[in-house]
Amino acid sequence: MNEALPPSRRPGIRAAMFVDFDNVFTGLQALDPLAAKRFAEDPKHWADALSAGSSGEDTRRFLIRNCYLNPVVYSKYRTYWTRAGFRVIDCPSLTQRGKSSTDINLVLDAMDALSGNVGIEEFFIASADADFTSLIQRFRAADRMTTVIAAGAVAFAYREMADHVVESHDFVAILNGTTVEPVHAVASGNEHAPATTKAKTKAKAASPAIREVLELVRAAPGPVVGAMAAHRALTAEPSLKTDWAGFGKFGTWVSQIGQAVEYSPAQGGWVWDGKRFSSEDLPAPADLQPGIEEQVTRVTDVPALSAAQFRQMFHAMAARLREHPLNRTELSRQVRDDCVNADQPVSRNAVSFVLQGLAYVNFPINDEATPEGLAAAWTANVEELCRVALLEFDSAEKLAVRRWASGGLLEN
Repeated sequence: MNEALPPSRRPGIRAAMFVDFDNVFTGLQALDPLAAKRFAEDPKHWADALSAGSSGEDTRRFLIRNCYLNPVVYSKYRTYWTRAGFRVIDCPSLTQRGKSSTDINLVLDAMDALSGNVGIEEFFIASADADFTSLIQRFRAADRMTTVIAAGAVAFAYREMADHVVESHDFVAILNGTTVEPVHAVASGNEHAPATTKAKTKAKAASPAIREVLELVRAAPGPVVGAMAAHRALTAEPSLKTDWAGFGKFGTWVSQIGQAVEYSPAQGGWVWDGKRFSSEDLPAPADLQPGIEEQVTRVTDVPALSAAQFRQMFHAMAARLREHPLNRTELSRQVRDDCVNADQPVSRNAVSFVLQGLAYVNFPINDEATPEGLAAAWTANVEELCRVALLEFDSAEKLAVRRWASGGLLEN
């Protein structure tokens, strides 16, 4: 099983994809119903987007494409997947509680692929179900690359075990056709970046957004919060909100600017002037979230925000929902911008994580939502994440977590 892989006779990375349809579809429905429909009815579109690379060397060949679904509930989507070249494995409910055989079927097929003589180099698991953590561990132990496609919050251990995670908002962007390079984007400082990427950077060197970011970081007394830099860039050049000039996300776009601009995704993202600062100048997590809050964020993957930032997020979210209903992808962007304007910058990833948490506790995200209601529902989700992570707190610590997560909007 762990023998060296034989050289490939065909170009491209040999890959296998295993899709937990029920998990991904229900997660997408909570985030963006239109994206969920596209996921279910046009799998070829997003599978091809994941297959494409920036060069012939990193293009993927999905030798195995399996989809596991409950035929009783989702049989109407079966034909879309078979027409797209997927092998569909029916996994009906086997218990009165509706538990299907998806997990065991997926794991057995994945282990067969791992031990086969084809030599799969990269495994894609489309599911946010942390039950697959042990499977990812087996792939990693066999020296295979692993990518998780998530449509919902991802458990910390599951995320850390995978080599790459296609986050919910990135996957929604792929489904909605607003980004083409969501996976394995070129990292900052990569001297071997494809010629097309370098040409794209050069062509955009004089753009208003880049000039705005350069002015911001060069005048700043230290590293700048990524959300604030992204907001300044979008204000100067609104067209970037579609796909960040073809780079898919802000972090990849700003990393390609050059001119000593440095970026780190740590703690929600930071941008700085490399001529004056380094990654050592970034605030330490302990400085941002002292005490019990730091323990929660480290173990549960809850965004490392202050109580003031959570409070501002809930107020901005309620205000936006009162104005007009939005899909959650657009809502996350607008709430991020509102928080930046209120001098409480948060990343879009943090807003998306909170929205996912609200969906998990079945909180109705509509125009009747209040800051206090949002805070209560989110706090309940945080408390559940702590319970699942086996974090044990005394009564004083529980109260501290509650006050922090709710942004001080709850009495006790």
